[in-house]
Amino acid sequence: MKVLMILDHVFPPDTRVENEIASLSAAGHEVHIACFAQDNKPLVEKKATCIIHRKKISKFTFKASVGVLKLPFYFRFWRKFVNELFAENGFDVIHIHDLPLAKIGLEAKKRYNVKYILDLHENWPVLLQLSQHTNTFLGKMLSSNSQWVDYERDMCQKADEIIVVVDEAKKRIASLGVDEKKIHVVSNTLDINQFDVIERKGFNKENFRILYVGGINYHRGIQYVIDALAILKSKGINIYFDLVGDGRYLADIRERIVEKHVEDLVVVHGFKKYTQIPEVYENANLAIIPHIKSGHTDNTIPHKIFQYLYAEIPILTSNCDPLERIVNETHSGISYHYDNAEELAGIMEELYKNPEKLNDYIHNGRQAVVEKYNWAVDGAKLNELYRSIG
Repeated sequence: MKVLMILDHVFPPDTRVENEIASLSAAGHEVHIACFAQDNKPLVEKKATCIIHRKKISKFTFKASVGVLKLPFYFRFWRKFVNELFAENGFDVIHIHDLPLAKIGLEAKKRYNVKYILDLHENWPVLLQLSQHTNTFLGKMLSSNSQWVDYERDMCQKADEIIVVVDEAKKRIASLGVDEKKIHVVSNTLDINQFDVIERKGFNKENFRILYVGGINYHRGIQYVIDALAILKSKGINIYFDLVGDGRYLADIRERIVEKHVEDLVVVHGFKKYTQIPEVYENANLAIIPHIKSGHTDNTIPHKIFQYLYAEIPILTSNCDPLERIVNETHSGISYHYDNAEELAGIMEELYKNPEKLNDYIHNGRQAVVEKYNWAVDGAKLNELYRSIG
């Protein structure tokens, strides 16, 4: 089949989308990607697994995306782009990534009589409700949470098939009155053939290190990690923290580091490419996923948890439902209440003083990824979905 995927960002990179493309292409499907133009990237680029179509977007139209349900500009841009691509190529399936452009997928389904797949990476209404840009005065004027909730329900009920990333999200979407039979869990798992594991150094009490990799915003919960480090330092226990990533909350985190007097314990590495991530694993004794528990984090899963599992790094995770479930199921780490820095510090102290407990978690994670939580398994689920609609 000929598949048109719609991404409302630049591409590449996007690990999940790249994995999906690879699986569909290997199964014989012709995959096209529609996305925003990038500097120094051709508007049409033919790769081994897909054809990328890029289109320039004005700053005004891009910024109007926050109010897409109230302002017509963003939908107009994508409607024109998609119609041009259908006129040039013709497709059998339109595959929309994430909720905002679901309406464009529904319009294409009706106009061109094609199958429509809605691929939900996030709980978008709650994500917007929590985001900083929608909590400004203008953001609140342009983005109505109740409108997004209604939009999600309507779009999910009208899509031919829906993809979600965790079981918890499947239950949530089904609760909107959507037939469970058309909701498919294709998770954010790791392609182990594309991930190089570097051998890690052993325990060193003088250099006990915790690793975080990911975006840096308020809802990632990094502030509570800083607080826990300060609690331990007051007891004479120095645990080091490698912070890899970037985001609009980084300046606040830097201020908190100074305020809590842990500048000597935190290394801010900044953004690193996906291919550079394994090298920062070498010194990690623990990896932490400190996300604040919410309707968003209880219905999605970060790709990095599967990297940590496969790299045999024990995991500390906040009590977001999917994170806690997977860590407990795989016996690969410990969970804590997301905003309880005292509890987090207590767990860190226990592992620091009794490092042999880390050995209980080290090998379980990799085995779980090899057997279950890998892209070979989830890619097969995606291909089965495509076979069923073919």
